[in-house]
Amino acid sequence: MAGLSQQQVETALKEYIDPYLQKDLVSAKTVKNINIEGNTVTVDLTVGYPTKGYNDTLSAQLKTKIGALDNVDTVNINITNKIIAHATQKGVDPIKGVKNIIAVASGKGGVGKSTTAVNLALALSAEGANVGILDADIYGPSQPRMLGVKRQPESKDGSSLEPVMSYHLQSMSIGYLVEEETPMIWRGPMVTQALEQLIKDTRWHDLDYLVIDLPPGTGDTQLTLAQKIPVSGAVIITTPQDIALIDARKGLKMFEKVNVPVLGVIENMSRHICSKCGHEEHIFGEGGGLRMAQETDVDFLGSLPLDKTIREETDGGKPTVVAQPDGRIAQIYREIARRVSAKLSLQAKDYTTKFPTIKVVNN
Repeated sequence: MAGLSQQQVETALKEYIDPYLQKDLVSAKTVKNINIEGNTVTVDLTVGYPTKGYNDTLSAQLKTKIGALDNVDTVNINITNKIIAHATQKGVDPIKGVKNIIAVASGKGGVGKSTTAVNLALALSAEGANVGILDADIYGPSQPRMLGVKRQPESKDGSSLEPVMSYHLQSMSIGYLVEEETPMIWRGPMVTQALEQLIKDTRWHDLDYLVIDLPPGTGDTQLTLAQKIPVSGAVIITTPQDIALIDARKGLKMFEKVNVPVLGVIENMSRHICSKCGHEEHIFGEGGGLRMAQETDVDFLGSLPLDKTIREETDGGKPTVVAQPDGRIAQIYREIARRVSAKLSLQAKDYTTKFPTIKVVNN
């Protein structure tokens, strides 16, 4: 009787389509090694996005597929994560200590973008990544309050800033440097210069992802980001209502014009759930984010309900992902985080740091 072959195991692995990569693990080059010893099969996987909350499900699914083969008694699945730097706009220098920058944007204000950005950052961290968040809204910084931080950042060398730590997140905001109620009465060039300094003069420590919470719209700040900051991908936040979707489309087209890949669309406030009776109502319309994603040919990353606990927890300085880590809403954020990072993992690798710098010296 012929023994088990590596090809049989590969065929079994191909039957499982990863829901985040949307392809099988063999064609996604996730399978690094298959070892067969008698009736025991060991598969080593290296996944390009953080999967802490998904590992058990992934392992169980693969054990079932391989375990169904003849002559298999034991299946071992070893999962490791390796997050690499991905390609960004041409001619933009990388930021030291940061592998990937994800911009979170919206066409208009009031769609819950900052709340989504901080929970997305915390969800990526909960999935096992090293994450930072930069508050790029100079006029209306909100991340210090959302992260429950009131202290100023330290400077060890007098010229650069140490990121402020909160809930394992490295963070930076103009809100750490000015009083909460002090208005920033600055013209555009001052704002864009401040944003550049906040990103480049912060000593980020070995980040897999830096989430940038952009101000709403498609103005100076967004243009500076697109031209001078290496952005790996953008996420667009919208609500289902038509007026928000019109502006969200503008934001999406802006990123396409400046060659920043749009990783997908998140629909916020998709439905209201009554805290008294549990009745669900689509008060801002229904399915707008999904329709927009389909029409513009980008991924629909997920939808979040209009739930007062999200607002209460974030206003209170403890966002939902850390306030109720096992709750339903935190799980939605983590699901979205896996989709965002998996989509990013399929993009081209960044080779800029691999090439030597050529200097011409006249002697």
